[in-house]
Amino acid sequence: MISRREMLQLGLASSAALAGLGLGNPTRAFAQQALTQDQLLQFDDFGNLTLIHLTDTHAHLKPVWFREPDTNIGVGEASGRVPHVVGDAFQKMFSIRPGSPEAYALTYPDFQNLAASYGRMGGFDRIATVVKSIRAARPGAILLDGGDTWHGSYTSLKTRGEDMVRVMNLLGSQAMTAHWEFTFGTQRVQELIGMMNQPMLGANIFDAEWDEPAFEPSKIIETNGLRVGVVGQAFPYLPIANPGWLFPEYSFGIREERMQQVVDDLRGQGVDLVVCLSHNGFDVDHKMAGRVSGIDVILSGHTHDAIPEPVVVGDTIIIASGSHGKFVSRVDLDVRDGRMMGFRHKLIPVFSDVIEPDPEMAGLIDEIRAPYESELSEVIGKSEGLLYRRGNFNGSWDDLICDAMLSERDAEIALSPGVRWGASLLPGDITREDIHSVTSMTYGECYRTEMSGEMLKTVMEDVADNIFNEDPYYQQGGDMVRVGGLGYTIDPYASIGNRITGMTLLKDGSAIDPARNYVVAGWASVNEGTEGPQIWDVVENYLRRQGTVSPAPNRAIRLLTD
Repeated sequence: MISRREMLQLGLASSAALAGLGLGNPTRAFAQQALTQDQLLQFDDFGNLTLIHLTDTHAHLKPVWFREPDTNIGVGEASGRVPHVVGDAFQKMFSIRPGSPEAYALTYPDFQNLAASYGRMGGFDRIATVVKSIRAARPGAILLDGGDTWHGSYTSLKTRGEDMVRVMNLLGSQAMTAHWEFTFGTQRVQELIGMMNQPMLGANIFDAEWDEPAFEPSKIIETNGLRVGVVGQAFPYLPIANPGWLFPEYSFGIREERMQQVVDDLRGQGVDLVVCLSHNGFDVDHKMAGRVSGIDVILSGHTHDAIPEPVVVGDTIIIASGSHGKFVSRVDLDVRDGRMMGFRHKLIPVFSDVIEPDPEMAGLIDEIRAPYESELSEVIGKSEGLLYRRGNFNGSWDDLICDAMLSERDAEIALSPGVRWGASLLPGDITREDIHSVTSMTYGECYRTEMSGEMLKTVMEDVADNIFNEDPYYQQGGDMVRVGGLGYTIDPYASIGNRITGMTLLKDGSAIDPARNYVVAGWASVNEGTEGPQIWDVVENYLRRQGTVSPAPNRAIRLLTD
């Protein structure tokens, strides 16, 4: 008799045959770089249930360029496994031909040249075409939104998230969870929830005063004769990574026991399948999958990982669908007798030059953007090189933001948050929309203060431990804080408090003195009452003065590895 584990491995084999762009022989099919919509959407239907997953779009309504990370270090058990494999190693792991559409979509090597060939990706009008195609082939398919949807663009900031609620209502999402959504503040979150055609699920969101559940933990969706239990898991560390004073009514946390309770409750109600719609981040989901029983599928979000095959942990499969609208995941499942017996998966790349825009969604996007079009399109400056952000350390966008703070705020050192969101930009014009893609938030004040060398070391060590702690449950941050005017060496594998050495003030090459105070500029402080100009205005002013910027490799950060 075949075991359930063996059935899942058979499903993984089926998924592998559809890996990357989802074709049986992508190398041969794309030898001439000839992409077609039919090829991208082709899928051999399987089983009796389909899930569609979209996550971490960060309110990017239009197609974008987005360079995948060049550095994604895994520590402890995560070392050497996805998503902590990048570039050439990732291509070899998944048998991806260098220079292919798969290589462009999923990895960073030769990104700028490949971008010129393959164009932008994403765009909600193209996403709508993908979703409608899947639903036409699979009536009753369930579309789920992993969160970080309302935040991250000029229009989302101006409409305070309403633009994305309207878009997701039209797209027909059936449930979502959250992270950056809460940075609009409790009142606005509740207003937007009232506009939605889907529930906001959060089994791990509790009332801070009464320690009682504050949001619907789950939803049972009935389709094709099946009862599918969807559990929402919001970002566990919201009050730490983001300003808790914006949503003081709520507490969060991983709440593993709560997850097990909700899963057991759903099983007790006779559901056929349990899906965790998660914004934990991939490594947290991987650990949770091995500790909470009864979850069939985890739809993973937060860490922006695009993985062309599901990861199997015990009886659970984990799906990672990337970010910024670059990909839509389709998962077909064979569900019988209350069990997942097999699956077939495809990570669909949304090549905007190939997939036809959906007219209805395109019309809504044009309507949303119309009041702001002149502001969005205004050219502020130019770049002679690629601007990108994504990786454990500074990208060229981060360097530009730090340079702007050093100049405009007359600072010795600049600190910029290690956030993952924000589109890449090929050499050429920099518009206001481009700047907001990497800065737009509700607490973007750019402060100027003094910090001792000792405090700077403490901050750097704390952030490093949030990222490189061997226990995923203690990884509370994004990527490493970005720095300007400061050089340092980091050993991710060292013990807590001993990862950061060789801190240097770049303007004169002197070692950072623990007893000396330094003038520091930064933004996105979690402290209430932070004062200063908005970061996008700081960057705009700097670009107008500079006219043209020339990104150069950042050699001030030295990485020690095994």
